[in-house]
Amino acid sequence: MHFPRLPDWLIYGAVVSALLVVAVGRQERSDAPPPPPPVPGGEGLPLGPASPFDPSIVVQVPEKGQPGSGTAFSVDDSGAWLTARHVVDGCRQAAIVVADGRGVAARIRLDPTGDAAILTTEGGAPAVPLRLAANEPPRRGERAYHPGFPQGHPGEVTSRLLGRENLVIRGRGARTEPVLVWAEVGRTDNLKGSLSGLSGAPALDSAGRVLGVTVAESPRRGRIYTTAPETVRDLLAQGRRRGGGFAPGEAITTENYGRVADGLRRDLRVAQVVCLKV
Repeated sequence: MHFPRLPDWLIYGAVVSALLVVAVGRQERSDAPPPPPPVPGGEGLPLGPASPFDPSIVVQVPEKGQPGSGTAFSVDDSGAWLTARHVVDGCRQAAIVVADGRGVAARIRLDPTGDAAILTTEGGAPAVPLRLAANEPPRRGERAYHPGFPQGHPGEVTSRLLGRENLVIRGRGARTEPVLVWAEVGRTDNLKGSLSGLSGAPALDSAGRVLGVTVAESPRRGRIYTTAPETVRDLLAQGRRRGGGFAPGEAITTENYGRVADGLRRDLRVAQVVCLKV
Protein backbone atom coordinates (compact mmCIF):
# COMPACT_ATOMS: atom_id res chain seq x y z
CA MET A 1 0.00 0.00 0.00
CA HIS A 2 1.35 3.39 -0.96
CA PHE A 3 0.98 6.42 1.34
CA PRO A 4 1.47 9.95 -0.01
CA ARG A 5 4.58 11.76 1.27
CA LEU A 6 3.77 14.40 3.89
CA PRO A 7 4.91 17.94 3.16
CA ASP A 8 8.13 18.98 4.93
CA TRP A 9 6.43 21.96 6.62
CA LEU A 10 3.89 19.64 8.26
CA ILE A 11 6.62 17.37 9.65
CA TYR A 12 8.64 20.32 10.98
CA GLY A 13 5.54 21.84 12.54
CA ALA A 14 4.68 18.62 14.38
CA VAL A 15 8.24 18.33 15.76
CA VAL A 16 8.28 21.96 16.96
CA SER A 17 4.87 21.56 18.63
CA ALA A 18 6.04 18.45 20.47
CA LEU A 19 9.18 20.21 21.70
CA LEU A 20 7.12 23.16 22.96
CA VAL A 21 4.80 20.86 24.92
CA VAL A 22 7.77 19.14 26.57
CA ALA A 23 9.50 22.46 27.35
CA VAL A 24 6.42 24.06 28.90
CA GLY A 25 5.66 20.96 30.94
CA ARG A 26 9.24 20.84 32.21
CA GLN A 27 9.20 24.53 33.11
CA GLU A 28 6.05 24.22 35.22
CA ARG A 29 6.88 20.94 36.91
CA SER A 30 10.60 21.35 37.46
CA ASP A 31 11.60 18.57 39.87
CA ALA A 32 8.09 18.47 41.38
CA PRO A 33 6.70 15.15 42.64
CA PRO A 34 3.67 13.75 40.83
CA PRO A 35 0.51 15.48 42.09
CA PRO A 36 -2.25 13.35 43.58
CA PRO A 37 -5.37 12.76 41.51
CA PRO A 38 -7.86 15.65 41.44
CA VAL A 39 -10.40 15.82 44.24
CA PRO A 40 -13.97 15.39 42.97
CA GLY A 41 -16.08 18.48 43.27
CA GLY A 42 -15.67 20.57 40.16
CA GLU A 43 -12.68 22.69 39.19
CA GLY A 44 -13.29 26.40 39.55
CA LEU A 45 -16.01 26.08 42.18
CA PRO A 46 -15.54 28.08 45.40
CA LEU A 47 -14.67 26.10 48.51
CA GLY A 48 -17.40 25.69 51.08
CA PRO A 49 -16.93 26.29 54.81
CA ALA A 50 -14.66 24.08 56.92
CA SER A 51 -16.25 20.94 58.32
CA PRO A 52 -15.24 18.43 61.01
CA PHE A 53 -16.04 15.77 58.41
CA ASP A 54 -13.26 16.95 56.07
CA PRO A 55 -10.35 14.45 55.66
CA SER A 56 -7.59 14.75 58.26
CA ILE A 57 -3.80 14.75 58.25
CA VAL A 58 -1.86 14.14 61.47
CA VAL A 59 1.42 15.96 62.25
CA GLN A 60 3.61 15.09 65.24
CA VAL A 61 5.32 18.13 66.78
CA PRO A 62 8.28 17.66 69.19
CA GLU A 63 7.53 18.65 72.77
CA LYS A 64 10.61 20.90 72.86
CA GLY A 65 11.33 23.56 70.26
CA GLN A 66 14.65 23.74 68.44
CA PRO A 67 16.49 26.65 66.83
CA GLY A 68 15.67 26.76 63.13
CA SER A 69 14.53 28.96 60.29
CA GLY A 70 11.51 29.58 58.09
CA THR A 71 9.87 32.30 56.03
CA ALA A 72 7.85 35.38 57.00
CA PHE A 73 6.08 38.06 54.99
CA SER A 74 5.10 41.63 55.74
CA VAL A 75 1.45 42.47 56.45
CA ASP A 76 1.96 45.99 57.80
CA ASP A 77 4.47 48.63 56.69
CA SER A 78 5.16 49.53 60.33
CA GLY A 79 6.75 46.16 61.08
CA ALA A 80 4.22 43.30 61.34
CA TRP A 81 4.95 39.94 59.74
CA LEU A 82 3.14 36.63 59.41
CA THR A 83 4.81 33.24 59.65
CA ALA A 84 3.90 29.68 60.61
CA ARG A 85 3.42 29.14 64.33
CA HIS A 86 5.69 26.09 64.49
CA VAL A 87 8.62 28.12 63.11
CA VAL A 88 8.74 30.24 66.29
CA ASP A 89 6.77 28.19 68.83
CA GLY A 90 8.99 27.80 71.89
CA CYS A 91 11.45 30.37 70.53
CA ARG A 92 12.73 32.93 73.06
CA GLN A 93 14.65 35.04 70.55
CA ALA A 94 13.68 35.41 66.87
CA ALA A 95 14.92 37.70 64.12
CA ILE A 96 13.98 38.76 60.60
CA VAL A 97 17.02 38.48 58.32
CA VAL A 98 17.55 41.73 56.40
CA ALA A 99 20.99 41.02 54.89
CA ASP A 100 23.74 38.40 55.06
CA GLY A 101 24.64 38.04 58.71
CA ARG A 102 22.25 40.81 59.80
CA GLY A 103 18.82 40.61 61.38
CA VAL A 104 16.35 42.65 63.39
CA ALA A 105 14.83 41.36 66.62
CA ALA A 106 11.21 40.23 66.37
CA ARG A 107 8.61 39.90 69.10
CA ILE A 108 6.37 36.84 68.82
CA ARG A 109 2.62 36.43 69.17
CA LEU A 110 1.31 32.92 68.56
CA ASP A 111 -2.13 32.09 67.23
CA PRO A 112 -3.74 30.00 70.01
CA THR A 113 -5.87 27.98 67.57
CA GLY A 114 -4.01 27.90 64.23
CA ASP A 115 -0.53 27.35 62.79
CA ALA A 116 0.22 31.06 62.36
CA ALA A 117 2.07 33.74 64.30
CA ILE A 118 2.56 37.49 64.14
CA LEU A 119 6.07 38.91 64.46
CA THR A 120 6.66 42.60 65.15
CA THR A 121 9.87 44.52 64.50
CA GLU A 122 11.09 48.07 64.78
CA GLY A 123 10.45 49.28 61.26
CA GLY A 124 9.10 47.16 58.45
CA ALA A 125 8.80 46.51 54.74
CA PRO A 126 6.01 47.14 52.22
CA ALA A 127 3.07 44.88 53.04
CA VAL A 128 1.93 42.02 50.81
CA PRO A 129 -1.80 42.43 50.00
CA LEU A 130 -4.29 39.95 51.45
CA ARG A 131 -7.21 38.08 49.92
CA LEU A 132 -9.04 36.83 52.96
CA ALA A 133 -12.58 38.17 52.57
CA ALA A 134 -15.34 35.61 52.97
CA ASN A 135 -16.97 36.82 49.75
CA GLU A 136 -13.89 35.89 47.68
CA PRO A 137 -13.08 32.30 48.71
CA PRO A 138 -10.38 30.16 47.08
CA ARG A 139 -11.54 28.01 44.19
CA ARG A 140 -10.77 24.39 43.39
CA GLY A 141 -7.99 24.14 40.84
CA GLU A 142 -6.82 27.69 41.57
CA ARG A 143 -3.07 28.16 41.35
CA ALA A 144 -0.92 29.47 44.19
CA TYR A 145 2.73 30.55 44.36
CA HIS A 146 4.85 30.04 47.49
CA PRO A 147 7.98 32.26 47.58
CA GLY A 148 10.35 31.79 50.48
CA PHE A 149 13.49 30.09 51.72
CA PRO A 150 13.20 26.30 51.28
CA GLN A 151 16.18 24.50 52.81
CA GLY A 152 17.40 27.92 53.98
CA HIS A 153 17.91 29.30 50.46
CA PRO A 154 15.79 31.50 48.15
CA GLY A 155 13.30 29.40 46.22
CA GLU A 156 9.65 29.02 45.29
CA VAL A 157 6.97 26.44 44.53
CA THR A 158 3.71 26.56 42.61
CA SER A 159 0.62 24.47 43.37
CA ARG A 160 -3.04 23.89 42.55
CA LEU A 161 -5.83 23.84 45.13
CA LEU A 162 -7.44 20.46 45.84
CA GLY A 163 -9.74 21.31 48.74
CA ARG A 164 -9.96 21.40 52.53
CA GLU A 165 -8.63 19.07 55.20
CA ASN A 166 -8.25 19.14 58.98
CA LEU A 167 -4.71 19.39 60.34
CA VAL A 168 -4.39 17.39 63.57
CA ILE A 169 -1.40 18.52 65.65
CA ARG A 170 -0.07 16.10 68.25
CA GLY A 171 2.60 17.05 70.75
CA ARG A 172 3.37 20.66 71.61
CA GLY A 173 0.42 22.93 70.88
CA ALA A 174 -1.95 20.01 70.25
CA ARG A 175 -5.05 21.10 68.34
CA THR A 176 -7.12 20.53 65.20
CA GLU A 177 -7.52 23.28 62.61
CA PRO A 178 -8.89 23.58 59.07
CA VAL A 179 -6.31 23.92 56.31
CA LEU A 180 -6.23 24.10 52.52
CA VAL A 181 -4.51 21.26 50.66
CA TRP A 182 -2.64 21.91 47.40
CA ALA A 183 -0.98 19.68 44.80
CA GLU A 184 2.58 20.76 44.07
CA VAL A 185 3.04 21.18 40.31
CA GLY A 186 6.32 23.07 39.98
CA ARG A 187 9.33 24.35 41.87
CA THR A 188 12.65 26.15 41.51
CA ASP A 189 15.16 24.37 39.27
CA ASN A 190 17.58 22.17 41.24
CA LEU A 191 15.38 22.30 44.38
CA LYS A 192 15.00 18.65 45.32
CA GLY A 193 13.73 16.93 48.43
CA SER A 194 12.19 18.60 51.46
CA LEU A 195 10.69 22.09 51.43
CA SER A 196 11.71 22.70 55.06
CA GLY A 197 12.30 26.43 55.50
CA LEU A 198 9.32 27.28 53.27
CA SER A 199 7.04 27.15 56.33
CA GLY A 200 5.60 30.61 56.88
CA ALA A 201 5.73 31.57 53.20
CA PRO A 202 2.67 33.27 51.71
CA ALA A 203 0.49 31.36 49.27
CA LEU A 204 -0.15 34.00 46.61
CA ASP A 205 -2.87 34.03 43.97
CA SER A 206 -2.20 35.17 40.40
CA ALA A 207 -2.75 38.80 41.47
CA GLY A 208 -0.10 38.54 44.21
CA ARG A 209 -2.58 38.45 47.12
CA VAL A 210 -2.17 36.18 50.15
CA LEU A 211 -4.54 33.21 50.40
CA GLY A 212 -2.87 31.63 53.43
CA VAL A 213 0.37 30.76 55.21
CA THR A 214 2.36 27.70 54.10
CA VAL A 215 2.55 25.36 57.11
CA ALA A 216 3.31 21.77 56.06
CA GLU A 217 4.16 19.41 53.22
CA SER A 218 3.71 15.74 52.39
CA PRO A 219 6.58 14.97 49.96
CA ARG A 220 5.48 11.42 49.25
CA ARG A 221 2.01 12.60 48.21
CA GLY A 222 3.18 15.82 46.56
CA ARG A 223 0.98 17.99 48.77
CA ILE A 224 1.40 21.37 50.43
CA TYR A 225 -0.80 22.64 53.27
CA THR A 226 -1.64 26.25 54.09
CA THR A 227 -3.73 27.90 56.77
CA ALA A 228 -7.32 28.55 55.81
CA PRO A 229 -8.13 32.21 55.03
CA GLU A 230 -10.32 32.48 58.14
CA THR A 231 -7.36 31.51 60.36
CA VAL A 232 -5.28 34.45 59.17
CA ARG A 233 -8.27 36.78 59.14
CA ASP A 234 -9.08 36.00 62.78
CA LEU A 235 -5.46 36.32 63.91
CA LEU A 236 -5.07 39.74 62.30
CA ALA A 237 -8.35 40.87 63.84
CA GLN A 238 -7.14 39.82 67.30
CA GLY A 239 -3.99 41.86 66.81
CA ARG A 240 -5.97 44.75 65.33
CA ARG A 241 -4.04 44.46 62.09
CA ARG A 242 -5.94 45.25 58.93
CA GLY A 243 -3.31 44.32 56.35
CA GLY A 244 -2.77 46.28 53.18
CA GLY A 245 -0.05 46.80 50.65
CA PHE A 246 0.09 46.71 46.90
CA ALA A 247 0.37 43.78 44.53
CA PRO A 248 3.09 43.29 41.90
CA GLY A 249 2.52 45.35 38.78
CA GLU A 250 1.92 42.20 36.71
CA ALA A 251 -0.03 39.00 37.08
CA ILE A 252 1.97 36.06 38.45
CA THR A 253 2.28 33.17 36.01
CA THR A 254 4.29 29.97 35.64
CA GLU A 255 6.67 31.89 33.38
CA ASN A 256 7.50 34.76 35.77
CA TYR A 257 6.86 33.51 39.32
CA GLY A 258 10.57 33.03 39.99
CA ARG A 259 11.30 36.62 38.99
CA VAL A 260 8.35 37.95 41.02
CA ALA A 261 9.53 35.95 44.04
CA ASP A 262 13.03 37.40 43.69
CA GLY A 263 11.52 40.89 43.73
CA LEU A 264 9.50 40.16 46.88
CA ARG A 265 12.61 38.89 48.66
CA ARG A 266 14.72 41.79 47.42
CA ASP A 267 12.19 44.28 48.82
CA LEU A 268 12.04 42.27 52.08
CA ARG A 269 8.31 41.83 51.63
CA VAL A 270 9.17 38.14 51.98
CA ALA A 271 12.07 37.48 54.36
CA GLN A 272 13.78 34.70 56.23
CA VAL A 273 12.97 34.34 59.93
CA VAL A 274 15.36 32.57 62.29
CA CYS A 275 14.95 31.29 65.83
CA LEU A 276 18.17 32.09 67.69
CA LYS A 277 17.35 30.83 71.17
CA VAL A 278 14.79 28.42 72.68
